[in-house]
Amino acid sequence: MGLYIYFLNCCSIKVAFSPHLENITGFESQEILVYGMGLSLFAISKTHYSYPPGKQCNYAGQSVRALPIRILTVGKKRSPGVQLIADEYMEKLKNYCSVQDIRLKSNPKNAKDVMAQIEHEDISVMSLVKSNEWVVMLDEHGADVGSEQMATLIGDAGNTGASSIVFCIGGPYGHGRQLKERADVSIKLSSLVLNHEVALVVLIEQLYRAWTILKGQKYHH
Repeated sequence: MGLYIYFLNCCSIKVAFSPHLENITGFESQEILVYGMGLSLFAISKTHYSYPPGKQCNYAGQSVRALPIRILTVGKKRSPGVQLIADEYMEKLKNYCSVQDIRLKSNPKNAKDVMAQIEHEDISVMSLVKSNEWVVMLDEHGADVGSEQMATLIGDAGNTGASSIVFCIGGPYGHGRQLKERADVSIKLSSLVLNHEVALVVLIEQLYRAWTILKGQKYHH
């Protein structure tokens, strides 16, 4: 159940509940977080996400809200080959939803200390994460998801009331404290540790694959 709060005037407020969150398949014990937005407040559900059992996508063939996707990657300049493949799948993905690819410089302040580097990268990432986005953190310790579960995750995200989904790929030493606390979901693309360029290509291909699963198309077998 979503919660929306509006200021009627300087002394009173109106509280309204939205049913749109009732169809989320993988959420537990909801805690409401309120964010100020001008003269109104928008509350979204900050929850613990648990992945639904089974290998089948819960939304295959159904109408799914196509949230814009943003991908934040911390890393060095990409090789031309990686960029070529990423661009190819980005164009395919744009047939289903808007998508934005943002690269952040690794070690932006040239810190000598690893912990300082992680903190500086954390600050850079958090400066771009919007308050009403659904944040998916890619981490080697995250939940292991298959392609069907990725499709379910996208379908679930569309029911949260969030404005967009942001996928965060960390730098060489991983994510910082602020992002770990802010993330709604933590997943891993492989049990292997992936270079950030490889992780980007795998992520974009899997997002495209997830949408073909949602649409019941033949790309995924």
